[in-house]
Amino acid sequence: MTGTDQAAETATATATDATHRPGRWLALSVLVLAVLLVAVDATVLGLATPFLSEDLKPSGTQLLWIGDVYSFVIAGLLVSMGGLGDRIGRKKLLLTGAVAFGAVSVLNAYASSPEMMIVARALLGIAGATLMPATLALIRNIFHDPRERSVAIGIWGAAASAGTAVGPVVGGFLLEHFWWGSVFLINLPVMAVLVVVGVKLLPESKNPAPGPWDLASVVLSLVGIVGVVYAIKEAAAYGLRRDVAAAAVIGVVALVSFVRRQLRIRHPLLDMRLFRNRGFSGAVLADLLTIFGLSGLVFFLSQYLQLVQGRGPLEAGLAELPAAVGAVTAGLLAGRAARRFSVRFVVAGGLAGVGLATAALVGLTENTGYPMLGAVLLVVGVGAGFSFTVTADVILSSVLKEQAGAASAVSETAYELGAALGIALLGSIVTGVYRGFLTPEGVPAGTAAAAHESLGGAVGAAGGVPAHQAAELVAAAREAFVEGLSIAAGAGAAVLLATSVAAWFLLRGQKLADHVEPPADAEPLTSKHPSL
Repeated sequence: MTGTDQAAETATATATDATHRPGRWLALSVLVLAVLLVAVDATVLGLATPFLSEDLKPSGTQLLWIGDVYSFVIAGLLVSMGGLGDRIGRKKLLLTGAVAFGAVSVLNAYASSPEMMIVARALLGIAGATLMPATLALIRNIFHDPRERSVAIGIWGAAASAGTAVGPVVGGFLLEHFWWGSVFLINLPVMAVLVVVGVKLLPESKNPAPGPWDLASVVLSLVGIVGVVYAIKEAAAYGLRRDVAAAAVIGVVALVSFVRRQLRIRHPLLDMRLFRNRGFSGAVLADLLTIFGLSGLVFFLSQYLQLVQGRGPLEAGLAELPAAVGAVTAGLLAGRAARRFSVRFVVAGGLAGVGLATAALVGLTENTGYPMLGAVLLVVGVGAGFSFTVTADVILSSVLKEQAGAASAVSETAYELGAALGIALLGSIVTGVYRGFLTPEGVPAGTAAAAHESLGGAVGAAGGVPAHQAAELVAAAREAFVEGLSIAAGAGAAVLLATSVAAWFLLRGQKLADHVEPPADAEPLTSKHPSL
């Protein structure tokens, strides 16, 4: 064997060894903790809201801001934080964000006024915006074997689904035994483990030649997305007011300016050329529309389980577990299925299943049995698990490793925008139908007005009228709520089925990568810790 052949063989062995280091799976476990941190936090506030309201006594407007400001801030900063991670290092951004997330969780738990709570939720959104893009970007740079990366993304998605399910269960248990602030303190042990282990196990990775972080682009992105999301939510809930129209105009102008600036400057925060890739654009659009079709249903289903069927917070959380079980199982199998069949078959088929399951809820009644609800949630979980896992894989595989942070941020922004649109537009259907119910005779005007605001308001207001009137009022409110929910489910199903058809065409010819990439921009997993 010649010296050249020996050198080539040695180089190949070194690259293969670096690619298949066992430390990559330990590093993945740290990223899973970060996903759990965000997923659990996203679900517990809804359960805690009634207790928080009783203690802090926020006004209606303040309560809306407590619920919305987190999603506003996180949506507005995802692209900026993805670009920042590409520049300063994804590990550094992830661990810094995790420490901030834990610290601000304490501020949320011990907030003593509505104003303090709003500020705390906004700060939590800033910290949360650093976590999700960094986790996906690190997966892109840790796993160079595409088949292993598909498994890693499946585990990542399964952790998100599991966290979404665990949140209501753990939150329900805490709320039945402790004060409302305890639901925020569950972030602390997860954050502590993440930081301590992550410092040792995670490799650093970043764009080797990123250029400066353009602050003008950061501001335009934040103003644009927050303005648009705020306008959509407010218009759907209260109609098109002058301030809402102004927010919409400012948001659209800012987003147009953002896109034009990215196309003009030498080192853009987000490379708009990514969207020329049909697979990338199709996957992002599929994610946005899928979340749009599902979010309204998910948002109101927990209210249905508690306020219509009378389940406690813990029981309602347990009732939603089939969706997580289905999503976890499908997520782990998605990459293999996409390679055996095709990307578009798995994504479009998964979305079709979700759409058909959602359509079954058009026949929802107050007395719908749990076997039917559980089956629907299971199918929704399986379909969403297949679809989201494969689209995340397509998005990451479509870009260079140096752009992983920005691409991951685009994916997460699609989720946030889809959720905002779904809750706003599908939620407006539920709210519009609900507010049209007839008030029983003899109910005071003030009680009737409170009852027409929300189903929770109706249940609370019923305590101030005679028993026979209270029963009639609650029955009428529940009937209207279920009617609105069934109509919204039909609209969501139509969106999901249309998205399935669109995905079939947009993802035509798309395949998951099979060739192993040599690790280039990330430091080796064993550079500081040879035992790995």
